[in-house]
Amino acid sequence: MFNRNFLSAAGGIAAATALLIAGQAAAHASLVKSDPAANATVASPKTITLTFDEELTPAFSGFDVVKDKKTITGVSSGPLMAGPYKIAWHAAAADDGHKTTGTLAFTVK
Repeated sequence: MFNRNFLSAAGGIAAATALLIAGQAAAHASLVKSDPAANATVASPKTITLTFDEELTPAFSGFDVVKDKKTITGVSSGPLMAGPYKIAWHAAAADDGHKTTGTLAFTVK
């Protein structure tokens, strides 16, 4: 038979687990700003900047710029041709290594 102390301890463990899971979910790095901005139409950018809400681990973070099934990683070696582009990014938080991913689109005029 279970006694009250066991049930109380089990409830405490369940509550601690729920807080731990919620804390881990909140620890993911989130994209807060980009240049070019999402869905913007811009002249060919010389650089692409993604800004996150926490420090990242560079070795496990990055992005690809994709057009017509060709991939340019990081800064292109020349101007981007006119047309739509998609940035597929991935980031790993420096404090806990949790990874997040996302995409954003922009158009070069």
